[in-house]
Amino acid sequence: RTLVTHVKTQHSRPKMSAFTMASVGITAPRAVRRASAKKSASKAFSARAASVSSGVSLASFAAPSKAAAKAQARALRAAVFAADKPDRSGADAKDAGKGQKVMVIGGDGYCGWATALHLSNRGYEVAIVDNMCRRTFDDQLGFNSLTPIKGIHERVRKWEEVSGNKIELFVGDICDYEFLSAAFQAFEPTAAVHFGEQRSAPYSMMDRTRAVFTQTNNVMGSINLMYAIKEYAPECHLIKLGTMGEYGTPNIDIEEGYITIEHNGRTDTLPYPKQGNSFYHLSKCHDSANMLMCTKTWKLRTTDLNQGVVYGVATEETMMDPALINRLDYDAVFGTALNRFCIQAAVGHPMTVYGKGGQTRGFLDIRDTVRCIQIACDNPSEPGEMRVYNQFTEQFSVNELAALITEAGKKIGLDPKVINVPNPRTELEEHYYNAKNSKLQDLGLEPHLMSDALLDSLLNIIVEYKDNVDQRLILPGVNWTESASVAKTVAKVAAK
Repeated sequence: RTLVTHVKTQHSRPKMSAFTMASVGITAPRAVRRASAKKSASKAFSARAASVSSGVSLASFAAPSKAAAKAQARALRAAVFAADKPDRSGADAKDAGKGQKVMVIGGDGYCGWATALHLSNRGYEVAIVDNMCRRTFDDQLGFNSLTPIKGIHERVRKWEEVSGNKIELFVGDICDYEFLSAAFQAFEPTAAVHFGEQRSAPYSMMDRTRAVFTQTNNVMGSINLMYAIKEYAPECHLIKLGTMGEYGTPNIDIEEGYITIEHNGRTDTLPYPKQGNSFYHLSKCHDSANMLMCTKTWKLRTTDLNQGVVYGVATEETMMDPALINRLDYDAVFGTALNRFCIQAAVGHPMTVYGKGGQTRGFLDIRDTVRCIQIACDNPSEPGEMRVYNQFTEQFSVNELAALITEAGKKIGLDPKVINVPNPRTELEEHYYNAKNSKLQDLGLEPHLMSDALLDSLLNIIVEYKDNVDQRLILPGVNWTESASVAKTVAKVAAK
């Protein structure tokens, strides 16, 4: 009854679900896992899998943990990691992912496209699921990628031509469960990487319509995805991209997903408190809560990656051919901080620091994003277990970013300037921030830390395309306190 649209048959803009149209105007195979489980049956490695890589055993939610057991687990964990550093030397081999079928939902987007190519180039069988709504947002708002990206069909064809590897393409909306279930039955994924959500905080705060769309699209899509796994691929490992913004900026250290609390003489390990500061961030908080419940209830295998701010545009695969280049957003709605600053410096526009500039966040190179996803694919959680990793490599304040780019820009002949503009967001501009991020590195991630060479490379790529910049899109245009209904927003614009 359901037609799944493949790259060979679909040539027009995809059909979106009724909700999307109204709102925007969209693991290793079982045998491998069994062999891996037998190999890792030693007490030390089992302790590591339960106490470290997984974040926390769900059994801890059933009864308070004992202080002595926790101390013993911590000591064992330290000993295991000292003697058992994961060997990732073969992670870049052409057959590193042989036997794994990975569905990348949102694979036409900034992180999704780079991830799909990275995995495909290493032997994973990859399918992209996307409804192209990110491109629709640009059309509606008058935005554009700095880099000239090709259509998804041309991208996929060019990748097969350049690499010899085929990527399946399913064009449709995961909020349409009939489409999603048909895609699952056709591809039979062993892992599903979920990038397929509206990912901009400013977009979610533009007006009531986009706030409702963000929450409904993101939460509904994730629920549909978990039902699809339950019904059609119960062994499939769900890897969902969350955000460090779920935590907010608490005045205590941010743990990786879970925190142990002692209260009135009792102790328990619970999900770390969430303080999302936009309708987008709150949608991710809802996702995490829903995923934990479904994981425990349906014994799903899940990993929640709370990702920091991603920067960069180049990965090994996206630079293989001009037709494969990734998107690079510079507008104040979809552009991330470091990318926007680099573009502003390249075109001679002052870098726009919001407020005092003391806002501190976690950052990572897009080359580390794709490697983190690969590590998650290679280390599936156990049934009924939701692992949580904080996916970033360094922490910087906005002022520190501007200073780094100023120094790097001068080395290639630019003259970057900085201006402080009124902060359109409701947030602390000076605060404590110390987030833990050891788990992915414990599993073998070797970070690409920010350096002069990296910034020089990014700035030079941007200079090549700087004539594509529309400087009218640079200044912030979405104010948290002024978010209103669509009618009020339209009336405000018409009055100017």
